[in-house]
Parts: sequence; C-alpha cells; structure tokens
Amino acid sequence: MSDELHGFADQRFAEVRELVAHNLRSGEELGLSLHVDVDGDGVLDLWGGYADSARERPWRHNTIVNLWSSTKPVTNMAALLLADRGLIDLSTPVAEYWPEFAAHGKEAIEVRHVMSHTSGVSGWETPWVIEDMYDWERSTAQLARQAPWWEPGTASGYHACNLGQLVGEVVRRVTGMTFKEFVREEIAVPLGADFQIGVVEADDPRVAEIIPPPPTGSDFSAVPPDHPMVKTFTGPVGDAQAANTIGWRRADMGAHNGHGNARSLARMLSPISRGGVVDGKKMLSPDTIDRIFEEQANGIDLVLGVPLRWGIGFALPEPRTVPSIPDDGRRTCFWGGWGGSMVVMHPDDGVTIAYAMNKMAPGIIGSDRSNAYISAIYEALS
Repeated sequence: MSDELHGFADQRFAEVRELVAHNLRSGEELGLSLHVDVDGDGVLDLWGGYADSARERPWRHNTIVNLWSSTKPVTNMAALLLADRGLIDLSTPVAEYWPEFAAHGKEAIEVRHVMSHTSGVSGWETPWVIEDMYDWERSTAQLARQAPWWEPGTASGYHACNLGQLVGEVVRRVTGMTFKEFVREEIAVPLGADFQIGVVEADDPRVAEIIPPPPTGSDFSAVPPDHPMVKTFTGPVGDAQAANTIGWRRADMGAHNGHGNARSLARMLSPISRGGVVDGKKMLSPDTIDRIFEEQANGIDLVLGVPLRWGIGFALPEPRTVPSIPDDGRRTCFWGGWGGSMVVMHPDDGVTIAYAMNKMAPGIIGSDRSNAYISAIYEALS
C-alpha cells in the first residue's frame, strides 16, 4: 500500500508525478520526496514509498533522511548570512577568524576558497576514519595543522567530507555558536524548515534508513597516492551505512549529515531563489546573492575528475557533468549528494527544486533518477 504516491502536483506536472509513481512501483525508488517552489508557492510536493528496507515503515509527510552533500548548500548559505550581516568577508583569509588555520602555508586561503572547493584542503591526512569526524575539536585542529594539497585558488578539488568543519569553524569563531546551532537558530527556525545538521534523539523514529548504492569498485591504482583524489577519498574512506548509526546522526557535519526532506531542503535554500526575502523575513540581500555567481573555478575537478564550474559556495551549470541543468543564460546554482539528492535554485525565475530519497543510486553529484525528475520538471515549467 505504501508504494502509493502522496501529496500534490498541479496539472502541468502530471508527467513528473507519473514518473515518480512508476519508480516507486518498479522498486527503482524505495522512499522519496520531491518539491518545487515557485515564488513561495509549493506547486509540487510529493512523497511516498517506505522509510526502511523491510518495507514496514511508510515514508510519511514528515519523514526525514540523511541528505549527504545536499547539506553543503545549507552550510554555504550560513556563511552567506554572516557575510550579508557584515560579520565575515568572503575575500578575507580564513585565518583572520581562525588564526590556527594559517599554519603550513594556509595564511592566504580565503573564505571563498573554502566555500568553493579551491582551498587545497579537501580532506584529512590519513590515518583518518569516519568516527574521527564526529569530534569537532579534533577534526578542526587537524585541518588547521595540515598543508594544502595544491596551490590554493588555482583549481577546484571537491571538499567531500570536511567542508562542514572548514566553514563551520569560521561560523563558530565569529558567532560563538556551534555550527548546527547556528543553522537551526538562524536559518531553520526563522524559515519554519524541518531541517537539522544531525538529528536530535526525539526525531530518531522518523528518520528513514539509508540503503547504500551498488558497489562502485573504485580503483585508484592508476592514480599517484599523493594525488588529491586519493587523499580525499581515503581521508576518510566512505561507508554509506555509517549514516544509519547514532554517532553519525548526532554529529555536527555540515558537509554531509543534514537531515530533512525535499520540502524542508527547498525551504532552507529558497531565499536564494526569492531575492533573499521569504514570507517577509529578510535573509540575504540581492548583492550577496549575486556573489554566488562569481565564477571561482572552471575545469576538471581534482578530486571528482569531472568538469565542474564553481561560484562562491555553489556549483554553476556544467551540462557535461549534470545534463539535466541547462546552461541557458539564466542564473542557476545547485548541488547534489551521494546517491542522488539534489537542490537547484533559480533566482531569475523564483524557482527552487529539491529531491531526497533513501535508496541511493550510483553517483556522487545527483543520479540518473534526479536528472530525470529535474528534466521533467523543467519541461513542465516551460
């Protein structure tokens, strides 16, 4: 019975709804949510399936799930809020706010470099395991001690697991709040969004189980061991099952343990699409939103090995890597998570699109499923 799709989609999204329903019936999806906001109007809000692999818990309206790297746009949104308030300068060295970070050649790394994956500090020096990330003091101290792995500002190298500590420590030094407290008090609560970095114990019963993707058989044998790709993906080695543990859920990791659903993810990022003001609440100025679209890197990412374009804190369209998001002259920014989650913002059209699921598909930046949904949504909107 819970293969049924619930929610609302206005008539122009009939094909989108059928595509989602088909994926639930076929088993391509286990549980999911999909949301489209246009100038504050939720024109599509769908959810359905199951929250667990045993198919005993239906995915409900308030089910939340680990969003993997779709957390990163929220983390960079937090930095934009502080920049908008004049509390940080995106072009100022990180060490201005976090003095210890200047060690070993990092004194000139700017906040925008960290936000845009060009800092040269894309992971932790090994040995480093997943559980080490749960210790904020240890993980930030280790990052402060390291030397960059390439010349900062010259290329992007995806900060897969450590962006939350890098940006979050700047937030903590400036505000005195833990990063997850800042996200809750300054973004989620004002916007009324059901989103958390980590999860409080009371919400454990409504967290969907993560179903890992098929093994990829990643082979780094042809890559030098000191290459940023190898160092990033071994510091630490990823394990999707970690997201189902209490240690992961309680941690403060703005790179990849945001919990929410498509509705709340879209709500968290909708200020970017809506001129910085949501329901009368001013979150960002238009000038700060404009800074997102200042290109910081354009080329083969040193860690992911695919073409990427980065603005400040968000990816910009690169159809060779994410074919569903066109480079059509409109201002568009986005990012996705391991297994398929995705959030896309269109400031010129007031559109925010978000997708969250628990059955992970192959892929680090979205998936075939998310590309199909987003393409169908664009077709409907056009």
